[in-house]
This record gives sequence, structure tokens and C-alpha cells, in this order.
Amino acid sequence: MVCIAAFIILAIIGGFVAIISIFKPKVGKAYWKMFKKAWGCLWKKVRLQKCETGFKDDVKNTLLSRVIVKHPKWVKPLSVVIEVISVVIVVIAVWAILTAIKSLLALWALGTCNVTKPASCSLGAEVCSIDEDEPEGFWGGIGRWFTEWPEIIEAIPDKFHTYNADDYDFNYISVDSEAGEDAPVAVDIFDPGCSVCMKSYNNQKEAGFFDKYNVRMVPYAIVSTDGEYKFRNSAIIVKYMFASEQLRAGTALDLLDRIFTWRDDRDISYQNLFNNEYDEEGAVEVLEGWLHDMGLHSKEIKEIRKIVEYPEIEDKMSENRDIVENQLKAKGIPTMIYDGGRHTGLWKAE
Repeated sequence: MVCIAAFIILAIIGGFVAIISIFKPKVGKAYWKMFKKAWGCLWKKVRLQKCETGFKDDVKNTLLSRVIVKHPKWVKPLSVVIEVISVVIVVIAVWAILTAIKSLLALWALGTCNVTKPASCSLGAEVCSIDEDEPEGFWGGIGRWFTEWPEIIEAIPDKFHTYNADDYDFNYISVDSEAGEDAPVAVDIFDPGCSVCMKSYNNQKEAGFFDKYNVRMVPYAIVSTDGEYKFRNSAIIVKYMFASEQLRAGTALDLLDRIFTWRDDRDISYQNLFNNEYDEEGAVEVLEGWLHDMGLHSKEIKEIRKIVEYPEIEDKMSENRDIVENQLKAKGIPTMIYDGGRHTGLWKAE
């Protein structure tokens, strides 16, 4: 273990030595000689051969040379300490390498290097993440590290899977576009409170995405790990979308468009207001006011209010959640299905 630990340490400091050796070549030569010995030892370990004991002794003697002269009785205990430290260095290095491999695999397969909290991965796509419960304590974190491996490996085949929008029985809102019945179908899963969903929607409108595909907008309210909705009024907005669409087609998309594109007199986006200012009562008042502006009568709005409370509305939300989390195993939204592929994160015009 001492020679392997020495190789790891020498590999880490190699970059600094390379710079120093420009001014002091002797330092570089001494380092390179030691590094070649360490590499030779490591290569033998990989092939299950025995390391040269001479190199191991060189390392120990170098570290203990001053102690031998002043405190000869400390040599044996310190020798044991060096062995223990070497084991710790090797374990940490192996753990770090495996963690790096796991993170890269997760980034490729799932679009995030952090499986538990996808949005915290700066290398991943810009998403509103669907978080998992954080493990408690040290051993909980260790256990979670191991349980993430099967989840990542299971997701790898999905990278080669062809996705078809018709394969998933979503409860959705149709977008009225000029694409025509023969145009390809696209699915767009969104949360009304997700800022990335809002950006994607606006990008899609500007790029003519809705005129190229028959888009099915799928309302999905993210549930946090504490059981509450991630965005304050997402659930009630989704319910009003389903209820109003059931009574009059087109109203749900109008509601969504206002949330994602309209701003108030203070130039604050309505999505921001729904997320941060309105309580549920205030959100309902704004939504019903908009429905009235769209031409719905008081009786129709009262009917929508009743439909919102129907168990069928909750069932639609649960069905969408099941497809997103258990069938698609999405780690964040917006998630889109079109052209045979699944795309997660901020949509940008090509």
C-alpha cells in the first residue's frame, strides 16, 4: 500500500514539480526517478505481482530518516502509522475515482451528475429538478452512494431508446397550431411555477416550435421531498387548467400563456407573482378574473370551481406524475419528447 500511496501523491504533485524543474532540473530528475519506481510498483500490483520491497523501504526510510537519529524507539510505531495512512490515501483515491466515474455516467445517462438533487449539478442541463430524499447521517450518505449505481446503470439503455409521444398516456392540453394533423407529435411536460419551463415556452414560441409540431402540453406540479408542492400555486393552477379545458377548449392554454408571458403594472412576471406573492385565494381570484376576460360567464366559472374539486382532477395529476417519475424516470423538467428522442432542460432554438 505504501508504494501505491506514494504513486498517488507523486501523481498529484507532478504538475508542480514540472514547473519547478524548469528552474531546478535536479529536482525534476529526482522526482522522475521516484515516480518511475512508484509506477513500476503500481503496474505490478495491477498484474497481481509483488512490489519491490526496496522502493517501499526507500519511501519509509525517507520519511523516518530524521526520527531514527533522534528517537529510535518511535520508528516501529511510526512505520505502522505510515502503513495506515497509505491505506487511507489509497481508499480515498479509489473512492474519488469511482465517484468521478459515477458522476460522469449519471451526467450522460440522466443529464445530471447529482442524482438526488439534479439542479445542483452545474454541468447538467438547466432544469427545475425533481429531488429525492436526502439521506440522513454519514452512513445514510454512504448507502445512497451505492444505491445510485443501479439507478444510473438502469438509465443507460434509455440513451439508445427511441421515444414515441403516443406511447405515454398523458393527460394533456393540445396546442392549437397551423402544423396540421399530419405533423409530428411532441410532448412538453411543464410546471407552471418552473422558471426554466417559462423560458423554454417563450423560446419555442419565438422559434415556431408550435407551428412545426402538434404539441401536447402536459401540466405537472413538482412535489418536494417534504410532500409539499415545490412552487406555491402550481397545483391549483394545474387544477384550473384541467377544469377550464374540460368546460371550454383553449382556455387552459390561454391561462398558461398569460402566466408565462404576461407582466403586471410593475413589470413583474405573473409566474413570479404566483410563486412569491399570491396565496391560493389570491391565485384563484386572478385565474377566475382571466377566465372572465376570456368570455366565460359567472355560471361557467362557478362550474369550473366545482370541477376543480372533483377527484378526477387529482387523478389526472397523479397519472401524469406516475408517468413522469416512474415510466420516464425524469430527473427534472421541462422534459420534451419529439423526433424520437427525450430532451430534458431548457429548450434552445437550434
